[in-house]
Amino acid sequence: MNTMTNFDEIIDRKGTSCLKYDFAVERGYPAGILPFWVADMDFRAPACVLEELQKRVAHGIFGYTDPKDDYKETLIQWMKKHHDWAPSKEALVITPGIVFAIATAVRAYTKPGDGVLIQQPVYYPFSECIKGNGRRIVNSPLVLKDGHYEIDFEDFERKITEEKVRLFLLCSPHNPAGRVWTWVELSRIAEICLRHDVLIFDDEIHHEFVRPGYTHTVLATLGKEIANRTITATAASKTFNIAGLQVSNIFIENESLRRAFKKEVYGAGYSQPNALGLFATHAAYEGGAEWLKELRAYLESNLTKTKAFLIEHLKKTKLIEPEGTYLIWLDMRAYGLTDAELDGRIIHRANLWLDSGHIFGPAGEGFQRINTACPWSVLEKGLSKLADAFADLEKA
Repeated sequence: MNTMTNFDEIIDRKGTSCLKYDFAVERGYPAGILPFWVADMDFRAPACVLEELQKRVAHGIFGYTDPKDDYKETLIQWMKKHHDWAPSKEALVITPGIVFAIATAVRAYTKPGDGVLIQQPVYYPFSECIKGNGRRIVNSPLVLKDGHYEIDFEDFERKITEEKVRLFLLCSPHNPAGRVWTWVELSRIAEICLRHDVLIFDDEIHHEFVRPGYTHTVLATLGKEIANRTITATAASKTFNIAGLQVSNIFIENESLRRAFKKEVYGAGYSQPNALGLFATHAAYEGGAEWLKELRAYLESNLTKTKAFLIEHLKKTKLIEPEGTYLIWLDMRAYGLTDAELDGRIIHRANLWLDSGHIFGPAGEGFQRINTACPWSVLEKGLSKLADAFADLEKA
């Protein structure tokens, strides 16, 4: 593949205090295990980001920093061009991450003991933020039908009314199910939530990773009424591989909701953002579009090769066809193993560190999540180790 960026380059991340590669033993895994769990990429950030960071480092002063209007304007222009969405400058609140923003929203908009709605299997920090803040998890599980996840809208609305839900955490695109919600699905979510006065926290961290043939819709574009009841969470962190720089951009158009959110942010002791994170985010949205286009093409190639590999070597493993994200969700229930047996085989036979499906909720039992955002040679090695570990069960 001819690209300006060599995504096939293997960059050694070991010894950099890298969560993905350097903390296996601390987290109870064997030393030297090959990781495909946490959702960051094994690719360098775009050149425009590196150049901006080098310039700022050369300046040598890293004092308190806040975004000027040019930062906000760059964000808005990106959203207009890529998502047909025009949030206001006033709506912007910066946090050190989207998970921080979820926890903030839970505290700002609910009381201890209240129920917060999620759709499992879903990104596990959703549950952690709810439980960690003394609220109740209300789960309206997604329905897996013919290899495709759908929303049970009757259950969704029933849970809202029965549990007196006032906050819904939407994952869009959905991690780990890979769904890119359609305009029709989002419209029905909006209609139900508006009717029952439910606020929506819309986690859009993966919204730049939408596969060809699918279209992402920002929930807040469905109309002024739903925009006024939505907290839209975005970040350059997944898109441009700068998660460690700790900047997320949260848009809250409703002034009273924004004020309540900010109160909780300040109450947590957070004010000015990470200076280098701010500069990197600005540079990425200004100059990273071409790099992102190349990255998407590379990730699509990785997925195509992965699907072919699974068909040939892991016939009992069913890939849930992803519509978005660079994460794949594998249904391994056909092997007839418990979660403990499945994890044990993957960790100790394959020497692989994946995200076990059960951590995403009961609906994830028997599944595994794999991060495909790495050079193909690394991903192929991991898939080969997985195939070897299950070869005996493929024959059974």
